[in-house]
Amino acid sequence: MALYIDAADRQLIEELWGSGVFAGVTTNPTILDRAGLGQRDVPDLYRWLTDLGVGTVYVQVVGRTRDEMLRSAEALRALGPLTVKVPATAAGFSAAGALVRDGAQVLLTAVYSPVQALMARDCGIQGVAPYVGRMTDAGRSGVESVVAMQQAIGTEPTRILAASLRSAEDIARLAAAGVPDFTLGGPLARSVLDDELTRAAVDEFEAATARRPV
Repeated sequence: MALYIDAADRQLIEELWGSGVFAGVTTNPTILDRAGLGQRDVPDLYRWLTDLGVGTVYVQVVGRTRDEMLRSAEALRALGPLTVKVPATAAGFSAAGALVRDGAQVLLTAVYSPVQALMARDCGIQGVAPYVGRMTDAGRSGVESVVAMQQAIGTEPTRILAASLRSAEDIARLAAAGVPDFTLGGPLARSVLDDELTRAAVDEFEAATARRPV
């Protein structure tokens, strides 16, 4: 299982990266905007992440048409090794296929159905990112839908990177079903690193130590 930080806020990324449990950082235009950033800030953010030691970075293209996405991807790939995120629209599938044929690492994002995941696999796209929580918000069972995706596509060559996760329980259920990768926003990432029961146990250990100091 690989965990990623879904953020563009430098303070948050630095805090979470220091834990040593995350494999990389994922971003998209919405995440950039929440951090007060835009596309023009991507090169500086990418350099900062590289200097921090983040080896795997996901950055999303902008544009609605195939040509716009490909131009955006060209600029992103010029920054250095990264995975290009492309939305699962008709134009996005076309752009993603072209990028894969050109040797790029590609993640199809905003995936909402097992059929989209199957099409991505058949196009040779290396990853798909289903939005688990947003599926549930829309009246679908996010976890069950992603489990169905995993059963449909298997593990190679396309890996699922589950996104829009709301709880540690969802991560555990999906991991048990074979989903390999997860990207976590700040609140969820912090919660899995700092369980209240673990903190209570540490407090108990420290209290016992204080009663019988060395």
